[in-house]
Amino acid sequence: MNNSSKIRELIERFCPDGVEFNSLGEVADYVRGVTYGKSQEIQSGDGFKILRANNIRLSSNTLNFNDVKMISRDARVRDDQRLKAGDILISVASGSRAHVGKVAFVKEDLDYYFGGFMAAIRPYKQINSRFLFHLLVGDHFARYLENNLASTTINNLNTSIMNAFIIPIPPLEIQNEIVRVLDSFTELEAELEAELEARKRQYEHYRSEILVLNADLQWVALGEVCDISIGQAPDKSSPVGTNSFPFINAGNEPSGYLPEKNSLAETITIPSRGQGGAGHVGYQKTDFWCGPLCYRIRSRKEDLLTKYVYYYLKNIQTAIIGLRQTGSIPAVNKKELTLVRIPIPPLSEQERIVGILDKFDVLVNDIAVGLPAELVARRKQYEYYRGKLMTFKKYAAD
Repeated sequence: MNNSSKIRELIERFCPDGVEFNSLGEVADYVRGVTYGKSQEIQSGDGFKILRANNIRLSSNTLNFNDVKMISRDARVRDDQRLKAGDILISVASGSRAHVGKVAFVKEDLDYYFGGFMAAIRPYKQINSRFLFHLLVGDHFARYLENNLASTTINNLNTSIMNAFIIPIPPLEIQNEIVRVLDSFTELEAELEAELEARKRQYEHYRSEILVLNADLQWVALGEVCDISIGQAPDKSSPVGTNSFPFINAGNEPSGYLPEKNSLAETITIPSRGQGGAGHVGYQKTDFWCGPLCYRIRSRKEDLLTKYVYYYLKNIQTAIIGLRQTGSIPAVNKKELTLVRIPIPPLSEQERIVGILDKFDVLVNDIAVGLPAELVARRKQYEYYRGKLMTFKKYAAD
């Protein structure tokens, strides 16, 4: 018996006339996170560890523990703001609409709390927490968010919006079987992601090794050999055309598409402002529109490859991020960026370096080949089954 057949049999056995639908507020607690002031943040020592939106991977809906905030023990922290096994951690407020509503499942009790722009969803006993997690990463919740946030400029999932979200409540036997099937896909995804992450670390190590260049080379300031400019805001009245161009602004991935371009392919991009993206080095392979929160960089010398400059800047990305000015919105100053020094090997050596690193880059980043392609295929398979298994007929009482 295949997975779908077994679930259909369970539905016929336990709920042939449909299932109950309830609001989230009826079946789960929704707990907002810790609020604290800037003065309560500490760099080290004994404090509370706070997870924020950046600690949820948007691509895989899993936790990461990079850049964890620490706050002093004098902050007001409740016990229910500590993460527990079975919690669903959700980002409820962010400057980026894409990050509002992203979730991660908490597998075990953790000595971590969550910040004020986060919340924990804790289902009651009639809900398998993993079942609810799979619902919240699906299209139904995404459409609900889109409808409820479209009319406001404030990206905030308040308690009333979350508690009103309607979800199906099939019997636990059915929930458990659906979870078993969907988890088999996500576990395979996790294995592939772990292997891909290991390859990326290997690639970054090799990139560092190959870019340890002869100290006798000529070193120049980036602004002496490259054109560095900021992008422009697009005309908001322009419709998106069929031959549209990526809009690159506060990150190196498209935040939309536009009918026009203002930048050529084979250009380095570095977001100038933003909590998550400022200082991160990217490379645009196609023509694009560069927004007002992003620098674009191209070599203006015939004997200097823009792609070589990209690989070198990517290798020293941590130092470039370190140029960010602190404040409510981190920003990279153009003057400091122009002063970043880079070595200039002969053109033949640049071509050799670029040729080698391009091959590695394809292996770890190109979604058309290898592990990235397999990971994309598995995600599509998961999404297909999630859509099928999470669709229920609503029970109509006599």
